[in-house]
Amino acid sequence: MVDWSPIAKVYDPLKAGSIDGTDVEPHDRAVWRAMGARYKPNKGVVGDPLLTLFVYRLNPQTTEDKLHQVFSKYGDIQRLRLVRDIVTGFSKGYAFIEYKEERSVVRARRDANKLVVDQHEVAVDFEQERALKGWVPRRLGGGQGGKKESGQLRFGGRDRPFRKPINLGVGSVQERGGAGGGREWDRPGARDREDRDRHRENKHFNYR
Repeated sequence: MVDWSPIAKVYDPLKAGSIDGTDVEPHDRAVWRAMGARYKPNKGVVGDPLLTLFVYRLNPQTTEDKLHQVFSKYGDIQRLRLVRDIVTGFSKGYAFIEYKEERSVVRARRDANKLVVDQHEVAVDFEQERALKGWVPRRLGGGQGGKKESGQLRFGGRDRPFRKPINLGVGSVQERGGAGGGREWDRPGARDREDRDRHRENKHFNYR
């Protein structure tokens, strides 16, 4: 448990279904489904996953132009894709924004989370599908975050990080937080740095 982290470095459906990442058995059918899934990222998606921001909880009425207007203030945008239903053309409420520079995507992830766009509070994170090894999407029982009402919360992401296990050894807490017992990820900017480092570590899982 020494290497415990509030943010998942690889995706494990069983751990993602656990509030502290320590479950040894699935607690719902969706976790079973995710564990058996053999998901392969969409090879048709282009761009650099390490420069791509995932934006979700969008207002269905929000357009590509609006997103470009809002997110271009964090840096130059290489490409922007608002995901739409292939039949109706309606927005599915999430988008992918690729920046030209790493500092831009890091800044957008830090400053745009919980930003209100068209009366909706949006959430942002690094792209997970191609950058996080073992990723399984929500439709297959995986994903991250979620709402309590759904009964299928997933942990280990920015929206719902793992909670510290009650059996986490003192040594590992001190290793991360020092003699004073303060946790490194509770200090301003620490979690952003940790997530960015994890993002870089997974660059060899680039499927594009």
